[in-house]
Order: sequence, then C-alpha cells, then structure tokens
Amino acid sequence: MRNKLTPDDAGTEDLAVPTGGTTIRGTLRRPARGSAQRCIVIHPATAVPEALYTGFAEYLAGRGAAVITYDYRGMGRTGSARAERDVRMRDWIDGDAPAMTRWATERFPDLPQVAVGHSVGGHALALGAGGDAVRGFVTVASHAGVTAAIPAWGERMRVRAALGFVGPALSRVLGYCPGWVGLGEDLPGAAMREWSRWTEQPGYFFDDPTMAAADRAAAVTVPVLAIGFTDDLWATPGQIEAITDRLVGAAVERRTWSPGDIGADRIGHMGFFKRAMRTDLWAPVADWLEECAAADLPA
Repeated sequence: MRNKLTPDDAGTEDLAVPTGGTTIRGTLRRPARGSAQRCIVIHPATAVPEALYTGFAEYLAGRGAAVITYDYRGMGRTGSARAERDVRMRDWIDGDAPAMTRWATERFPDLPQVAVGHSVGGHALALGAGGDAVRGFVTVASHAGVTAAIPAWGERMRVRAALGFVGPALSRVLGYCPGWVGLGEDLPGAAMREWSRWTEQPGYFFDDPTMAAADRAAAVTVPVLAIGFTDDLWATPGQIEAITDRLVGAAVERRTWSPGDIGADRIGHMGFFKRAMRTDLWAPVADWLEECAAADLPA
C-alpha cells in the first residue's frame, strides 16, 4: 500500500514476504514519478535494523530504482530474537536473502536486478543468494569476521569477550543475546552461537564443512564491487579479501575509502549508510549499480 512520499520523492509500500514458516517484513520504495528502471535489494548486516538503510534506499529510489529493504528473522519488524531463538545465521544467508531476491524477481520480472549486501548481507550474496536473478552486487564492509584478525588489541579483546563468552552464555540461558552486550540489536540464540563458532575459525565459515562456502562462492560469476573503509576495526582489507578472493569466477572490483578522502571524521562499519555520505560515497556506488544493471548480459 503506497502511503507517503519520502524526502527523496519515493513512494513506500510495506512488505510481508512468507518464508521459513514465518513472514519477513520489509519496505519497497519506488520513484514517485515515472517508472522504475531497475530493482535493488539491500540485504542487511547482523543485528542491524532495517531503519539504518532508509536514507540510502530513498536516495536510490530517487535515482529511478525500486528498492527493497527488510529485517531478517528474529530482527526488527520480522520478529523478536527471543521468539526466533532457533534461527541461525545460515538461515538468513540461505533462507531470508534468497527469499527476498525471489520476491523481487516475481514482483519486477521485467526490471534488471542488482543488490547491495552489508556485512553478512554481502556474505549471502557471495554465497549465491542472488542466484541467476542478480546481474551484479555491491558488498559494504563485508568481511570474514575472524576475531584473531582484528588488529586493534582493545577491540579484539572486547569482541572476544562479547562473541566468545558473554554472548554465547547469555544465549543459552535466555534464548537470545541482548543488545546491551555490544553487538547491535538483540540476536537469536542460535545465530549468536553460530556466529561465535565461525569467528574462532581461521577461515570463518569457509572452515565450516556444512556450509560448502568455497564451492558456492566459486560459482558466483556476476560483477562484484567490494567496498571498505580504513577506519573499520573489523572489516580490514585483508578480511574483506578473505571473502572476495573466493569469488574466483567473478570480476571483482575493490574500493577502499578513508575518512580523510571525503572530509569526514569517521566512516567505520556503519557510516556508509549515513545521509551525509550521499555525495561522496552513495553517488559512485549508485553509478556502479546503474551501469551494472544496464550492461548487456553475457551470452
């Protein structure tokens, strides 16, 4: 149901997409005037609510796209972490993200589809969540989250305490990990424990044989733009490339910005999605998405 105009002149519609025995809640934004020229699905990060992506989605809609944002199961409007305590990270990667890709394909069968994945959302795309529908995708601060690879000693100890001990322990007692642990919003217990296991493995989920991650990443053949930021304490260039190096069948472009490049004090892991970034960061990424959507598909 179209209900309002956003600051970037986009009409909005609430979404309810059935999957995994529940319903994913999200938002569709479309240009208020004229037809959409492309469809873009934004796949969120771990413990990050859909609202973070509002400004960027409005901006993309203002440039002529139908844009979909959503919350994973156990997050935001899609359900509480306590109620969805058995949802794992792989359920977001293998269930929720592909479901939203399929929904977008069915809703806009005549539009070229591209995607943006933030952190674990980029993992989902790197492991094939776009299927044959997506012509290319951007990953934002999407990295192998290996705790031992965090260069700053203080941050490494904080993350090890939260992800290695406090979070898993609380998730077993409560069924979920509370947001006050310092990892973002409340997390389903099973997702917390799976994340904790992956962070202790040198190859992250590539070392989990049940994920078959290396084979899945190697099967991706569409163009990829992987971006990161020099002041991101987690998504260092080496940890971003631990993901992109596995995309052996894809043409991968890497871009890294520092706050000084754009006259900002900080970007970090979340800062790309702030409205202040629209000229310096959003614009070149939107240009890439539009060129990718408009490119002829290989025979």
